[in-house]
Amino acid sequence: MHRLALSCLSASLIGLASLPASAALSAADKHFAMEAASGGLAEVQAGQLAQQRASSPQVRTFGSRMVTDHSQANDDLQQIAQQENLDLPQQPNSKDKALLQRLQGLNGTAFDQTYAQAMVRDHQTDIALFRREAQSGQDPGLKAFAQKTLPILQQHLQMAQQMNTGQ
Repeated sequence: MHRLALSCLSASLIGLASLPASAALSAADKHFAMEAASGGLAEVQAGQLAQQRASSPQVRTFGSRMVTDHSQANDDLQQIAQQENLDLPQQPNSKDKALLQRLQGLNGTAFDQTYAQAMVRDHQTDIALFRREAQSGQDPGLKAFAQKTLPILQQHLQMAQQMNTGQ
């Protein structure tokens, strides 16, 4: 009987070892990775629009910073996802797509104001998401990514708030 139990246990462990790594990710870690990837893609696309459509040099500079920083974060997250066999979204989510469509229809001051307000709201949401993962994430790679990226997002929020108030 003891051998049978050991055989079953061994078979179970071998079966678990053959599962993809993403099966080991908690639902919260997967949610974080999906939201971070989708949001990061949207930040890059919105930043590109800011570089093209903004009238304010401050807004254009902020857009450029979003493209640079979020492209790097997206690359870092993609590397973690590959290690975890996790497929990340290749497009922003529907809420972010709606914002991008709205921004595409604007130019100049109207673009600047809408973009600045959206960046404040977006970075407040991002900070909450990344803070949760940094504090209670289960996957060491995703947790470290969140901890590394959180100060950058906080800096982005400060910049967006200054841009929003025209300082």
